[in-house]
Amino acid sequence: MPDIFKKFNSIKELHNGIVEHAGSDPLAVRIEGIQSGGQAKIRGRDCVLMGSNNYLGLTFDQDAINASCQAVQECGTGTTGSRAANGSYAGHQDLEKMVADFYGLDKAILFTTGYQANVGFLSAIAGKGDYILIDSESHASIYDGCKLSNATTLHFRHNDPKDLEKRLARLPVEACKLVVTEGIFSMRGDRAPLKEIAAAAKKYDAYLMVDEAHSLGVLGKNGRGLAEEEGVEDQVDFILGTFSKSVGTIGGFCVSNHAELDIVRLAARSYLFTASLPSSIVASAGVTLSRIKNEPELRAKLWENTTLLYDGLKNMGFDIGSDKNPVIGVFMPSLQEGLRAWNQLLENNVYVNLALPPATPEGVCLLRCSVSAGHTTEQIETVLNAFSIIYDELYIEDKVSAAE
Repeated sequence: MPDIFKKFNSIKELHNGIVEHAGSDPLAVRIEGIQSGGQAKIRGRDCVLMGSNNYLGLTFDQDAINASCQAVQECGTGTTGSRAANGSYAGHQDLEKMVADFYGLDKAILFTTGYQANVGFLSAIAGKGDYILIDSESHASIYDGCKLSNATTLHFRHNDPKDLEKRLARLPVEACKLVVTEGIFSMRGDRAPLKEIAAAAKKYDAYLMVDEAHSLGVLGKNGRGLAEEEGVEDQVDFILGTFSKSVGTIGGFCVSNHAELDIVRLAARSYLFTASLPSSIVASAGVTLSRIKNEPELRAKLWENTTLLYDGLKNMGFDIGSDKNPVIGVFMPSLQEGLRAWNQLLENNVYVNLALPPATPEGVCLLRCSVSAGHTTEQIETVLNAFSIIYDELYIEDKVSAAE
């Protein structure tokens, strides 16, 4: 019988090489316990958890936990079906209204995950004869949504509005066009030049979608993301997002003022054919979204911690992204050195994400840090101390060798 797994041999070889160089599997770290305040138990030791997306530290919010527990008691542990088949719980509809009101828009649709939101919306909204233009470093869920649509997908250079405009100019005037970008990109931590992208989209009568997954709760006076921060909310047609970052739970959504948005419920297969969010998740998301809206001090603490870590890493001499954001991608000279540095950080009780292709561009290895409002100043200093050790090992030895 032919080996159906043979096609994965190259992935297997790469993975085996990573495990060999790291001395353990960076992609299968066992979290033995997790605590509020950005700390986790790994390898039997208390470590600073700098590899989550818990930007506002709300995963242990006591009011959210209480609401979740009450919802379990009242509605059970799951919905066991899609909203189309089993009906919508009152909580689903109430949370959709809450999300729409948060953005000051008319309509919202909940999805079970942020991934399903992108896949479902993009595969449904664009069809044969349409064009989707996406940033070349878009999230996998955006790529997959485009693949499932019947539209023609074009990639413009990362954060390059001029390249986007060139591509838009070549397209048929009568065709429907959708431009897709992100607020904060999840690996490098850089922001889209949204004003310029919005201007290009409107110049060529294209719709604009912004994935605010990593910028919800982080950017903007009210925490609505990059579109609010840049003052272009009225130029964005569709905002996609997730509850799995700042909101501290799981789920996805699409919001818009478009009068026909609800038709997506009947066209998006990831909405129509999957179980809806359990009431416990819906209840906790409502509580934490309210905190994001009403407590700007959470964002103030997040940015205080972000500045401390970003400036500290930059002053050490690390190659990091040009935009100061809670996602801080630290570029490594090579995969091998990145593996060594990742393992050294863990040995010094700091856990970060090891980011490799295809999550990053080909040939790019990052140590990805996610700052939280839940981190203490002492924890940030622990992280900086651990990075100072790997800086010496990565660069001082190389400089000495070069001098010799």
